Amino acid sequence: MCSGADIDILQTSSKAEQTKYAGIGGTVFFTAVMAFIASTYALFTVFDNYFIAIIFGLVWGLLIFNLDRFIVSTIKKQDNNWKEVLQATPRIILAIIIAVVISKPLEMKIFEKEINQVLLTQKNDLTLANKNQIATRFIPEIQTIQNEITALKQEIAKKEAETNALYETYISEAEGTAGTKLLGKGPVYKEKREKHDAALTELQQLKITNTAKISEKENQLTTLTTQQKTEETITQPIINGFDGLMARINALKELPWLPSFFIFLLFLAIETSPIFSKLIAPKGEYDYKLQDHENAVKTWVEQKVRQRAAILNTDTELNSAIYEDISKEEELYNFKKQKAREILQFQADAFYKSQKKIIG
Repeated sequence: MCSGADIDILQTSSKAEQTKYAGIGGTVFFTAVMAFIASTYALFTVFDNYFIAIIFGLVWGLLIFNLDRFIVSTIKKQDNNWKEVLQATPRIILAIIIAVVISKPLEMKIFEKEINQVLLTQKNDLTLANKNQIATRFIPEIQTIQNEITALKQEIAKKEAETNALYETYISEAEGTAGTKLLGKGPVYKEKREKHDAALTELQQLKITNTAKISEKENQLTTLTTQQKTEETITQPIINGFDGLMARINALKELPWLPSFFIFLLFLAIETSPIFSKLIAPKGEYDYKLQDHENAVKTWVEQKVRQRAAILNTDTELNSAIYEDISKEEELYNFKKQKAREILQFQADAFYKSQKKIIG
């Protein structure tokens, strides 16, 4: 049944013929089983659902089974080997396509660990690239804010240094180690002390103002950093899910090609073996009986066609002869002549009445 053979004819053939077609049918069946397994795994990587993968895998397996069965059953043994090869060529091309489709998912399953390693490397690269891409949008603004904070701190430090210098100046003046070098708190000391106090007041006010600005800038910086981390967190699951069917196929290409090629050759051999077995095998008892059955049907159909054509020709000739004999009968001639006269009279009366109405 799986080989697409005529069961009734095959049962009347020898055991050797039945065994041959049982082998061909077994190859077709197990190819469909492998197609079911391969497609189920491939669809599971897409949908991540066992139920959906099994249902669609079963449909795909049945489709491959039907195609293989059709391919094998349509190859007829000919007396000319070249005709058989020409007849099988389109089917071999189709079998190669089916072998590629079946072998690729199984290759991915066989080399799953190696593919996962390639995908891990690709995911790490994508993670770094994603962080760099997100950073390029936030870093300029973050850098600007950091520079502004640094400038505000430097402004405080500069003012603090000026105040400290004024402090050293008026202390030195009081000690007599600098300035007028007069020990005591004279007018010069008071003047320098007032400058220091004014600078200290400005420093305190500057600290209050700049501290508030720095706090605001740091809040902006925290917000931007949080947004950056949030975007990285949101986009990371997309990268983590980068292990679908197309990603695995591309990862498989990164591996050495020779093992995959041999697996493809294995499935190609399995897929094309029924075709080549029919091409190589000699014309057997089943083939002769099938040819005899087809020739009998062909002869019977041609006979019916010729019989219908003969009936049509005979009927045409009979009708022609019958109508020719009828045309020579005088009674029929007089009857049609009388009816024609009546029609002419009716036409003349109608014409007379219409003219009379026009005139008057």
